[in-house]
Amino acid sequence: MNEYGPIATQAHRHYEPGVPFDIPTPDASIFDLLEHTAHAYPDVIALDYFGQTMTYHQVYTHSLKAAEVLSACGVSRGDVISLALPNCPQHFIAFYGAMRIGAVVAELNPLAPKAQLESQVRRHKGAYAIMWDKVAYKLADVIDEHNILTVNLIHNMPLKMRFSLKLPVDKAKKSRHKLTGLPPRGSRSWDRLVKDAHPISRLAEGAQGSDNAVILHSSGTNGIPKSVPLTHANVRANVNQNLFWVYELDRGAETFYSLLPYFHAFGMTFFLCCSVAIGATQIVLPTFDVDLALEAHMRRKVTFFVGVSPMFDRIAKAAVEKNIDITSIKYSISGGMALSKEISSLWEEVTGHYIIEGYGMSETAPTVCGSPLSAHRRHECLGLPFPSTDVRIVNVDNPYEDVEDGQTGELLIKGPQVFHGYLDDEEENKNAFIDGWFRTGDICRNDDGFLYLVDRSKDVIICSGFNVFPSQVEEAIKEHVKVKDCVVVGLPDVEKGEIVVAVVVPESKKIHLEHVRSQLECVLPHYALPRELVIVDGIPHSLIGKPERKKVRDSLLAER
Repeated sequence: MNEYGPIATQAHRHYEPGVPFDIPTPDASIFDLLEHTAHAYPDVIALDYFGQTMTYHQVYTHSLKAAEVLSACGVSRGDVISLALPNCPQHFIAFYGAMRIGAVVAELNPLAPKAQLESQVRRHKGAYAIMWDKVAYKLADVIDEHNILTVNLIHNMPLKMRFSLKLPVDKAKKSRHKLTGLPPRGSRSWDRLVKDAHPISRLAEGAQGSDNAVILHSSGTNGIPKSVPLTHANVRANVNQNLFWVYELDRGAETFYSLLPYFHAFGMTFFLCCSVAIGATQIVLPTFDVDLALEAHMRRKVTFFVGVSPMFDRIAKAAVEKNIDITSIKYSISGGMALSKEISSLWEEVTGHYIIEGYGMSETAPTVCGSPLSAHRRHECLGLPFPSTDVRIVNVDNPYEDVEDGQTGELLIKGPQVFHGYLDDEEENKNAFIDGWFRTGDICRNDDGFLYLVDRSKDVIICSGFNVFPSQVEEAIKEHVKVKDCVVVGLPDVEKGEIVVAVVVPESKKIHLEHVRSQLECVLPHYALPRELVIVDGIPHSLIGKPERKKVRDSLLAER
């Protein structure tokens, strides 16, 4: 990309020396990242899982064995494999095993409700699933049980930890129950299959850059569930954009905190791909736990941290409380939700290094922009458009008309990281693009190349970095809870960014938050469950009958 619009041109003036305006966009498979690094840094630790380590040579070999397992199952280039796993070595190895043979990985949240997972699998038509054994039952109705390959999270832990979890004591039993479960009767052990396999030897057809590599599941900009396919070229381009932005990272010498889930767009690109591209070590945990994260840091000093703002807040406060030195974390990027000035100031005080906010979405693989990782960063700012990325801010009522600098409008994006359209949804794709520009639905303003988020054109609550659409929660409440009317809004929260608040007109006054959550947990992911319940006599509606969320939200904020 050689020609840029006025906003990107302004942004380029603020780039740090050494950051290019354009980046290479490899027309090659994601698997090449691992293959290259395994040959360049074979003895560097790739994964640290509770202290049990695997080198790049080892994960490369295991990925070839995983490719052989998938190939023997009949999986080939273009076929979709569902991965419903927490962060663990098996997730990493399954991902690259699929990349080796050109299969497409559909990333699923293993803790999502059964109905949601089933709906996602039906959309992307995955015949095989590699799943955490504790949740494997969730897909037994839509995938042949013989095609469900189960993962035991204890399998790759250190020997001493595995032994302690087998002890017949209550603490061990509780921990074991959290980590593993009984898989479906006809399923097979992925761990055993990979252990017994030989590395793939025959020449299997790999993927090209234009082939789909990953499918992420999103609600897009209007709350309707969608599948977002990203090509190898989309992801490889975004890997280069991120690494050129933080160009001072040392190859073969960095340690990443791998705390965001791999199924999240940021986790997928940064940890499954960026870390591999530079031969970094990952500290891998199945779930975010402050004590375990700091314990791992004391074992192996972290240098690079990508997370959501509550993670930085909790780790900084815990490090101060426990007197743990985290000044080795030189590079910190917060994404997925707003980063407050209070949290960023605390983090910079505790670490002695800068933190910036990054902006992106599943449809952009995911990163679009970020502030310079220097004294020139701006707090509470989305940042500058990334290399090879062009942006426009247009009139909300006329997306063909650009607004003047400083005025608010919808953010449009064009770049090699932008996806080509939702899976099997032609109608939505017509609305998602205009003249080749992707419509984000986010309302922004430009200040000399720096972008600021002002509002969203669609109702959306950002809770711990996840999108929650009020209409989906309202529909679930109306279907599963006895209410005359309801409206769902997001309210500010220091830890989560926003929390989901359900405002209801109940049929009976005997209604409690715990009851509402218990009724909804079978149909909504945990992060979408209401955190507060407000009972009212009536809810304001517009002339066409829609609940006036803004009016309700403003009223709740005024009361507080």
